Amino acid sequence: MENRIKVWLADIKQAITEIYSFLPEKRNFLEFQKDIKTKKAVERNLEIIGEAVNRILARNPEIKITNARKIVDTRNRVAHNYDSVSEDVIWTIVNRDLLKLEVEIDELLKKYASNQN
Repeated sequence: MENRIKVWLADIKQAITEIYSFLPEKRNFLEFQKDIKTKKAVERNLEIIGEAVNRILARNPEIKITNARKIVDTRNRVAHNYDSVSEDVIWTIVNRDLLKLEVEIDELLKKYASNQN
């Protein structure tokens, strides 16, 4: 696997780790809504994830990432139409979809850890 792809996978992993570090173990949507710094930090990391996925797919469309198009579309909405992304959508992504993405990224990182280009 190309080194740049490995770097982008690592960027995704780091962004996921950061998102989880921003949120308390016992998550509360109402608290999340009130915490503007956490919301912005989570949104920024979702942008990073979306940009990395976009770059990976542009470089190698054979790499399979579930919901890749939705991830990129969410990144674009956060970056360019920030007022059109509801807190509910961000909350759902963080609490329902992020763990699945993390598992996939971990598998890709393991799969290509020993490959040298």
